[in-house]
Amino acid sequence: MYPTINNLRFTETGNYFLIAGPCVIEDEHSPIAIAERLVDITERLHIPFAFKASYRKANRSRLDSFSGIGDLAGLEVLREIRNRLGVPVVTDIHSEADAAMAAPYVDVLQIPAFLCRQTSLLQAAAETGKCVNIKKGQFLSPEAMVHAVDKMQHFGNSNVILTERGTTFGYQDLVVDFRGVPIMQRNHVPVVVDITHSLQRPNQPAGVTGGNPEMIETIGRAAVAVGCDGIFMETHPDPSVAKSDGANMLPLHLAERLLETLLRIHHAAYNNNSDQ
Repeated sequence: MYPTINNLRFTETGNYFLIAGPCVIEDEHSPIAIAERLVDITERLHIPFAFKASYRKANRSRLDSFSGIGDLAGLEVLREIRNRLGVPVVTDIHSEADAAMAAPYVDVLQIPAFLCRQTSLLQAAAETGKCVNIKKGQFLSPEAMVHAVDKMQHFGNSNVILTERGTTFGYQDLVVDFRGVPIMQRNHVPVVVDITHSLQRPNQPAGVTGGNPEMIETIGRAAVAVGCDGIFMETHPDPSVAKSDGANMLPLHLAERLLETLLRIHHAAYNNNSDQ
């Protein structure tokens, strides 16, 4: 049920796992510094960790939005993080060609929520043999994600993670229905809760997504209490100057305290379940 990624075992017991990093590769150096800080924290807390950053952002509202430093340059940064720090790396893909290009550089291919029903994209990701993290569409019920898992398995890949990232609530807000965690776990795959994108406020008139970052800890607490297998979050040393999704990112200096808090809740919830 639980995938092995680059010798990192995500297990049913013990701690939740973490997928975290900046939204996008902004330059050649800052993502490495962020990864080093997250590795330091997660090693001390014994939290399995995979670093995430997009090498390219394709789903932007405005034409002038930052999309990356170049595909190969961004992928090389991800490979350097993997090689230098010995941690798995995760990145988004948006097309079949992206799957083939990104697979040699990373350990997990991530399917953006808007694209989770694209059969050809799921097929291309599955056929790389990489672990694939599929984000649940903002427009889908958790029950509907069985079809994404079925597609992956049909194309020969059972190494799948599903991620909850909120459901559209009106035009400019999202809501997290935590019933979706156990529902998606019925597919016998690990389920992650994205505690930062779930707080986006999309479709703002200025063409830049807003957010509600003061609620990150609230969503995280609920996620681990309900029994998610992993936490996804985007973090940046200074979200106010981040080139993508800064409005809903966690400031990096708050990461350690947050992860410690979530661990205490996770251990309390797990021990309580074990005693029943």
